[in-house]
Amino acid sequence: MAHPDTVILNQSGMERALTRIAHEILERNKGTAELVLVGIRSGGDLLAAELQQRIARIEGVEVPLGAIDVTMYRDDISSRGSLPVGKTDIPFDLDGKQVILVDDVLYTGRTIRAAMDAVIDLGRPRNIQLAVLIDRGHRELPIRPDYVGRNVPTAREETIQVVFDEQHVPVEVSLVKPLSAEG
Repeated sequence: MAHPDTVILNQSGMERALTRIAHEILERNKGTAELVLVGIRSGGDLLAAELQQRIARIEGVEVPLGAIDVTMYRDDISSRGSLPVGKTDIPFDLDGKQVILVDDVLYTGRTIRAAMDAVIDLGRPRNIQLAVLIDRGHRELPIRPDYVGRNVPTAREETIQVVFDEQHVPVEVSLVKPLSAEG
């Protein structure tokens, strides 16, 4: 018997969380000077685009937006079998920039470590900050987000699912519990 998924953030909750993160990014960085957004495929890149739109509405400035694929940088690639490699698209120089890495769900921290390696291979940013929609805990590396939409304590066997519509707009975040063995 499957457990019904628990909705953690509905569309309006997600709107509020992303708008708050955009304001926090602007406040901490004192505006948009030298600021760039780099979303981690897949999911983080869509959220980075959402943050770019919100920052543009608040500041009237379009912050450069890039996307990074971390597949080849993962330390667990051998244990994950064959993974499709996506495209890294960073059409700007990273040297001296304040890079905001964006991901949908922060879990062990391994994806973020891989993303930082990829970013540093492409340039020498002044700093790297991390924005995540959901922090679910269970860190295996000393990685802490700077901006969090929502902290959601989870069990390891549970998963967090971020749902996007056809226009790539995030519409819901849910906690998916595993099927029980009782059946």
